[in-house]
Amino acid sequence: MGIVEGRTAVVTGGAQGIGWAIAEALVSEGAKVVLADVDGKAAQAGAERLGGCDVAVGVTCDVVSADDVDRSIQTAVSIFGSLDIMVNNAGITRDATMRTMTEEQFDQVIAVHLKGCWNGTRLAAAVMRRQRSGAIVNVSSISGKVGMVGQTNYSAAKAGIVGLTKAAAKEMAHHGVRVNAIQPGLIRSAMTEAMPEHVWNQKLAEIPMGRPGEVAEIASVALFYASPLASYMTGTVAEVTGGRFM
Repeated sequence: MGIVEGRTAVVTGGAQGIGWAIAEALVSEGAKVVLADVDGKAAQAGAERLGGCDVAVGVTCDVVSADDVDRSIQTAVSIFGSLDIMVNNAGITRDATMRTMTEEQFDQVIAVHLKGCWNGTRLAAAVMRRQRSGAIVNVSSISGKVGMVGQTNYSAAKAGIVGLTKAAAKEMAHHGVRVNAIQPGLIRSAMTEAMPEHVWNQKLAEIPMGRPGEVAEIASVALFYASPLASYMTGTVAEVTGGRFM
């Protein structure tokens, strides 16, 4: 049996990148998964790749909308019978220096990352507290620990997710619900590999392990947090960075 056998998960931003890798890891260890993504067609295609309606369903979800998030959660409950794992992963970037960043760019990033994570955490917790069990995994970033040039919006949102996680963990612990966060560092993806070579090399030089991470290495930590292996862990933040900014 897999370590999350018989459990049901919702993964936001689950159609690609880290979200997809997390969904894949959960399914490989026995979970049923709802892929919730703003790109509904990609979510449905991803669900088919995971094995189709017996193990995965794709739904359209804009995490800024509480109704969309709630609909994703209710899909998990109605089709698979429970909500045991919630992974709040959806995110965007709108990088710019403070001098050039628009108010809209700031608001968009705060809304998707921070409000989206709050929507997912509070709505999942409402279901899980009735079950008196559940695991919520929030995806932050090392940018929320150290701050990055050109990311006042993103760094603020990702730092906020850490605070949200710790506050929610305190509120939900006595209901049997665990809430933890992951802070990825430089992870190999289509977005990061599109960086100018000198920027990539600069970031790589900051990593003691001397290489970028892979999406599967974030997924394995999410799987751990979601599983009984982390049964006595709540309110924690795992830095998955290869030692960068330790």
